[in-house]
Amino acid sequence: MTTAPKVSLLGLGNMGNPIAGRLLDAFGKLTVWNRTASKAAQLVNRGGNLAETPDEAAAGVTLTVLTDLSDVRDVLEGPHGLLAGWRRREIHEPVLVVHGTVSPTGVAELADELARDGIGVVDAPLSGGVAGAESGNLSIMVGGQDWAVAKAMPVLEKVGSTIVHFGPPGAGEIAKACNQVVVAGTVTAIAESLVLADACGLDRAQLLRILGGGLAASEVLRQKKDRWLNADFTGGGSAANQLKDLRFASDTAASQGMELPLSLALKDVFEKMIDEGLGHLDHSAVELTLANTSRTGRTTR
Repeated sequence: MTTAPKVSLLGLGNMGNPIAGRLLDAFGKLTVWNRTASKAAQLVNRGGNLAETPDEAAAGVTLTVLTDLSDVRDVLEGPHGLLAGWRRREIHEPVLVVHGTVSPTGVAELADELARDGIGVVDAPLSGGVAGAESGNLSIMVGGQDWAVAKAMPVLEKVGSTIVHFGPPGAGEIAKACNQVVVAGTVTAIAESLVLADACGLDRAQLLRILGGGLAASEVLRQKKDRWLNADFTGGGSAANQLKDLRFASDTAASQGMELPLSLALKDVFEKMIDEGLGHLDHSAVELTLANTSRTGRTTR
């Protein structure tokens, strides 16, 4: 067990909970906060400390595993926000780590705002899914000021196995947008291949086996295989979040005067999936939308 930095984590969802577990194991103590306090019960039973309000979770390195930047701002502001907690505890140069996939521009703006008060912001979106969070084999794409990244690194090293600092605040989110183009493209390509295989009477289990043994093999296929075999699309990385990520990729490209044809095509597919009311399902359920489109002969917008 290493010397424990003063660290906390806010947001105990699908990714936040296993990350918190790993940090608690690594450092022996951890303060957590979650809007629904009952989700922290298992961590508290293992020795974690539950904060009643975000200000009680203000630490030298504070991780947020929240969906949107608006959620991060919500836990920062107000009399019981992190800002109030850092001030009250007189924590010098605290670092806020944003693990969610958020707007690159938005997180850079937040970093500029907080820098005026001596607060560092590290955008550190994750790739590897729940399985990676549980095993510590996440890829972490990092943006932030050098001093803030250096302060956060001992914590990040307990969370992921591949960590790359790409540049100033926002750079990590740009890298994540690039990552999500690949993830969305791979998920959609496999799903479309299954729709074609089903139509032609092929055994999808055999098809997935052969794909996994050749050049088409991927971590996406390894993690999502059972979902496609069992039609179990509950939980996991939602289609709604996948669409959000693709929009960030498109927006980032547009800011550079670029148009990415594959990203736009994927965005259309996932927009259609959300329109069909399937946004809460794992993104591998895009198969359902592709199957419906192929049966009706409709094309995506």
